[in-house]
Amino acid sequence: MKLPLVLLCLLAAASFGAPLAAAVLGVDARSVDLLDRVADPSLQHPLGTDELGRDVLLRLLEGGRVSLAVGGAAALASAVLGTIIGLAAGYVGGWTDRVLMRLTDGVIALPLLALLIVLAALDLGKLGLPREFIQSEEVSVFRIIALATLVGWTTTARLVRGGTLIARSQDYVRAAQSLGASTVHVLRWHVLPNVVGPLLVATALSVGDIILLESVLSFLGLGIQPPMASWGNMLTNAQELIESAPLLAIYPGVMIFVTVICCNMFADALHKRLDPRQAAGA
Repeated sequence: MKLPLVLLCLLAAASFGAPLAAAVLGVDARSVDLLDRVADPSLQHPLGTDELGRDVLLRLLEGGRVSLAVGGAAALASAVLGTIIGLAAGYVGGWTDRVLMRLTDGVIALPLLALLIVLAALDLGKLGLPREFIQSEEVSVFRIIALATLVGWTTTARLVRGGTLIARSQDYVRAAQSLGASTVHVLRWHVLPNVVGPLLVATALSVGDIILLESVLSFLGLGIQPPMASWGNMLTNAQELIESAPLLAIYPGVMIFVTVICCNMFADALHKRLDPRQAAGA
């Protein structure tokens, strides 16, 4: 667990410390210099420059900040939404359970990438959102978070529902109900602690999945929009120079690979740590 967690912390620290790195190098990550395009690494540009003369290292760090922020925020939002739906379905049961689980199955059955491409291309102006927000630079970030949350809650909902069904049948839950404890109290203190383990594992896994999703949408031009950097749109910009400057594509590709692998390894280690059966076997 330590190695992937340490790597993720280092990536996060470096990415969110991009302004400090820019100040040390004396370079603006968005500064365009057409006379210094695709330059070799130097003291001022440790990883060289891209197709517009921008510093590759700072662009990677800025892209990491965006990707990690999107992955973390969307994973947390998906976890909250999935937990609410799973608790309601598992604890209330009956028609509530049937309707919520059929809704979950319907979302799972949708063609994910095609749906996200259509939703990402929607005109936000027709949704009645303020024009200032639509024209802001951060709107693409909020759009990706909303889209990832919209389709990413299903796994959490099914896991939480299963844990809730098991906990609901336990004697201590029935005792609390017989003593007049409210539904919120029972869920908060007796049911939710029993589903925290699978919930944390699913959330850790979803961070990597969402980072991949953001990279795909940005690669297709429907995610993070320039001049804001992301690993996905850096790959898009590097397509035309893949033969003459392959490192421009390798750098963001390696960052995506390492981040997703670390998220998956951390989730696997977390699962082993929190699973009482595996812990007993160890």
